[in-house]
Amino acid sequence: MARNIFNQPPKDETESAAASPTPPRAAKLPGSVGGLRDSLREITANSIRDIEPDQIDMDGLRDRLVLEDSSIDELAESIAKHGQQVPIMVRPSAQPDRYRIIYGRRRLAAIRKVGGTVKAIVRTLDDDASLIAQGQENNLRLDPSFIEKSLFIKEMQESGYKPGVIQDALGLTRQGVSNHRVVIEQLPDGLVQLIGPAHGIGRRQWSDLAALSVKVDLVDIAKEALAALPDDTPSSEKFQAVYSACSSKARSDKKPPNRGLTSVINDENGSSLGTLTIDEKAIALKVTKKDNPEFGQWLEEHAEATLLQLFVQWRNERGSGS
Repeated sequence: MARNIFNQPPKDETESAAASPTPPRAAKLPGSVGGLRDSLREITANSIRDIEPDQIDMDGLRDRLVLEDSSIDELAESIAKHGQQVPIMVRPSAQPDRYRIIYGRRRLAAIRKVGGTVKAIVRTLDDDASLIAQGQENNLRLDPSFIEKSLFIKEMQESGYKPGVIQDALGLTRQGVSNHRVVIEQLPDGLVQLIGPAHGIGRRQWSDLAALSVKVDLVDIAKEALAALPDDTPSSEKFQAVYSACSSKARSDKKPPNRGLTSVINDENGSSLGTLTIDEKAIALKVTKKDNPEFGQWLEEHAEATLLQLFVQWRNERGSGS
């Protein structure tokens, strides 16, 4: 069972603009929702402070591909109208009167737009605990897409976090972490940023796209395909457009099998002696005994010697020409 670093409030209706179309399943979260909420009340009763936004530094790893988007404006408008309903979480910085954000980056960005102080839970957590709190809160409030989790896992591993911490942060098993990492390692740099989070696009679809990277240049095709789409195209539709374009390119570039070139060899009277077939792998001479029984018999008896004679002739000609 994953460690429970922090506990969560119910989802705020005023912050539903960026919600995932598929609500997170409770099975992904450690402990009961009721226990999470009760513990949060106990924590927040003594920990919520009003902090100036410019006292908070953006810290930690990015767990979402899109932060400054239209949903920030919608959230800012909601907070201006109804106030901040859910606090963010920060931890004290090494500098006096400064803090490092743990989670709530969208809320902080929105409040910076509308002005005023930000309500924040202040907790003293080390790097591992902060990362776990960030991942668990993000899973609860807005379930990240498959590719966002994959990028987050890659960043955590490259930053040196231990496997257990990574698993706790996202509520995944070791195999689950491996499944995400395998896909992201196959995708070229920059492709995911072009497409975006692509909510609703799962491991199998991303794996199918990654498999095409050995056949075509995914990034170049993606740029061309996306240039034809409106700027406000949802990222899941961008994925479909890129996958369709890459698949079509891979099919068109596939060379038909070379079945060889066959020619008929005739004698001076125009009668067929046999056929000669040449392809990338072999040269084949075929004589039908039914049509030329005597010649076929003679060739059978002399084929080996004749082939050797031709080889010697070729070698001598090559030597004299060098």
